[in-house]
Amino acid sequence: MITRRIQRRPVPAGAVASLLAADCPPLLARIYAARGIHHPSGLERGLAGLPPPDALRDLPRALALLEEALQAKQRITIVADFDADGATSCALLKLGLETLGAAPVEYVVPNRFEFGYGLSPEIVAVAAAGKPDLLITVDNGTSSIAGVAAARERGMRVLITDHHLPGDRLPEADALINPNQPGDGFPGKNIAGVGVVFYLLVALRARLQQQGWFGTGREAPNLASLLDLVALGTVADVVPLDPVNRILVHQGLARIRAGRGRAGIRALLEVAERDVSDINAGDLAFAAAPRLNAAGRLQDMSLGIECLLATDIGSAMRIAARLDGLNQERRRIEADMREQAMSFLAELEVGADLPQGLAIYDPRWHQGVIGILAARIREQTGRPVVALAQADAGGETLKGSARSIPQVHIRDALDRVASRHPDLLQNFGGHAGAAGLSLRRGDLPRFQAAFAEAVEEALGGPIPDDVLASDGELHSEELSLDQAECLRRGGPWGAGFAEPLFDGVFVVSDSRVVGERHLKLRLEHPNGTRLDGIMFGGAEHHHRRGAQNLAYRLDVNDYQGLRSVQLRVEAIGLELS
Repeated sequence: MITRRIQRRPVPAGAVASLLAADCPPLLARIYAARGIHHPSGLERGLAGLPPPDALRDLPRALALLEEALQAKQRITIVADFDADGATSCALLKLGLETLGAAPVEYVVPNRFEFGYGLSPEIVAVAAAGKPDLLITVDNGTSSIAGVAAARERGMRVLITDHHLPGDRLPEADALINPNQPGDGFPGKNIAGVGVVFYLLVALRARLQQQGWFGTGREAPNLASLLDLVALGTVADVVPLDPVNRILVHQGLARIRAGRGRAGIRALLEVAERDVSDINAGDLAFAAAPRLNAAGRLQDMSLGIECLLATDIGSAMRIAARLDGLNQERRRIEADMREQAMSFLAELEVGADLPQGLAIYDPRWHQGVIGILAARIREQTGRPVVALAQADAGGETLKGSARSIPQVHIRDALDRVASRHPDLLQNFGGHAGAAGLSLRRGDLPRFQAAFAEAVEEALGGPIPDDVLASDGELHSEELSLDQAECLRRGGPWGAGFAEPLFDGVFVVSDSRVVGERHLKLRLEHPNGTRLDGIMFGGAEHHHRRGAQNLAYRLDVNDYQGLRSVQLRVEAIGLELS
């Protein structure tokens, strides 16, 4: 397995001074500087800080398609994806187009067990039943060569909105909006699919306003009212929180906290027992998103989309309760699969080192949960992992979900496999950190060897240690509720803009296991300050006492309306390098 250690982030003194001069709180100035914010302009979280959509390639063609569709009351069908980004993108586009004056917009979302990902010829045939004039994809379509061709053969026009990295060929759509396609000049390369849709709607509203579309009986809608959907989809898709995404997420969170979020998002948070008035990005990531994703993993994402589209809290809560039940089932399935995978890995390690790139398969595994499983095994092993499950009743085709480490661009690794073995992968696609693929079951041994080789070449050396990047020690006076509240307000934190993590030596005076797997701690700072701590999933450390080096986050514990500071412990006993 891997070695974990703590490494402190460098903090540029000049950047700290610049931020302090702009009245940034000292602790936040240090944290922001360590994350690359060197000037107060990097703290912008207002909508005015967003770049305009003009540089999106194909935007004029897309707007012409949409303007014509609205004016002629054409039939529009959205083809969504079955994850949270796809669901929020679908709800956002449907609501946005209808508020801009489109005829009622239909949608179809592929069931992952029947159709697989994206705009396939099979899902085109399903969409064709509604006789759409215009087919719009959200969070998919960049790799759908055959699907786009099938749609156009049926007389549909096709507008693709996506953010996934393109392959060597692009589909012959009527318009393609993807900031990552060749020649696109839009600076926000990290926006999720839901961000792409939001930008398209903003540009469409501006064009319609120029054309005199709004006036008597038709008002220009406030598209900012839909930013709660953008925030949820962006956080759920774990895209880097660069300046553009931080603004989008911050604005969406502000709307939810103010009670102006959609009923469906409020319901997802409430069934997870989150205080809607005090949520942060972590609540979207670990409470709302898993429940929304459970629909696509175990049944059909249409249920999740309907939750997001619900117009009253009563109906939203009923759907959210069903999604919560599905999420509990997903967790049970995942726990069983993880236990099976770890037993397999323990046997594999006897007498031989693990390959640097792992591709693991079990015929009992559920294809809706393999992505989560791959992420868990990656965390345990520190290696890129592909988890595979049967994609059909006969088990002749396997579907894989890949999760990687920062040092390996997983889509590029799969591209290397496909280039060297053109007959091996039936299809693949994804990002730097996550990807999907399919292959024939009989080709699994070849793929395992080819994937391990591709990862070894990408690494060019041994598996790196698992490094926890720390923001250093906190002084005893900084271990306060005020500072914990300041950090909560200082986000949003997430991928690419990590929540602050600190390290230091504390005396563990007592601990007890709560909720089967979690560890409740009593801690004492060297100066005598006593604190509570919680370590989720840390039951195995219940025997530790005395002085321990901790990696922790400064958190707020809200219990029965009483707020207090607590340390959320991420690791115990790691060495500082």
